[in-house]
Amino acid sequence: MKIGYPCINLTLDCRSNHTFRLKNYSKERLESTIEANLNCLQKILEFNKDNKILFFRITSDLIPFASHPILDFEWKKHFKTAFEDLGAFIRKNKMRITMHPGQYTVLNSINEKVYESSLKELFYHVDVLDLINLDYSAKIQIHVGGVYGDKKASMERFINRYFRLDNKIKNRLVIENDDKNYTLSDCLKINEKASIPIIFDVYHHQCNNLGEQIKEAFKRVSDTWKEKDGIPIIHYSSEHPIKKRPSHADTIDLIHFKNFIYLTRDFDFDLMLEIKDKEISALKALEIISNDARFLQN
Repeated sequence: MKIGYPCINLTLDCRSNHTFRLKNYSKERLESTIEANLNCLQKILEFNKDNKILFFRITSDLIPFASHPILDFEWKKHFKTAFEDLGAFIRKNKMRITMHPGQYTVLNSINEKVYESSLKELFYHVDVLDLINLDYSAKIQIHVGGVYGDKKASMERFINRYFRLDNKIKNRLVIENDDKNYTLSDCLKINEKASIPIIFDVYHHQCNNLGEQIKEAFKRVSDTWKEKDGIPIIHYSSEHPIKKRPSHADTIDLIHFKNFIYLTRDFDFDLMLEIKDKEISALKALEIISNDARFLQN
């Protein structure tokens, strides 16, 4: 079991997701921004290693305008060595990495332009993980997408488009149940036809489910992951005590987390904490699982 958090480290004085307005675009500014982002990503990974946080989601904004037509800079070639160095560090320290394209990456969109843009975004994310030389346990996660008034047809559209994807994308792509449109049951139906692994989001399941208990859900999700995919990935959060559903907690609820870890004791998985105070909650979670046999295997 590895514990992780997404994209931003609140302790450090840098961010790996800096970008700028399109009207201010220049090759020089793009190059300097990418360099700063990569340098910060290295610092975040070093912080994580020093604190035994071995799971991290890299921001999609690492390379500004990566899938935009304005891009006129061979960033993959220019920063090849920097990416290789990041990969060597990640592999040496047995870290796991994921990426999560934004809300406008919708594979089952009924808008052809949105679909085409989504493909470009997916290729960009694959390029980043390939440049870092990570195996297929480094995943790109997306939601199934919209319902568009006909969930069955929208699921079929997702499956048909998935089968047409380049293998570079299919080898890394995973889907996640969401808090509004697609339940765990829906994702399992897609898996039955497409064999795509499922990230189980515990809080989304709390918001949107068909009554499946956590143990049942974990067993069914675990079976969707093959050896090349690595162990299953689980997303964890709890409900915000004031804002309520579907708002994620600002910080970890230690009693809720302890109960969750006990409830899932029969399953091995890597755990992404989708909690707003990022590494601060991750460090608290690490204290709780420090004697867990699953964690001690790292």
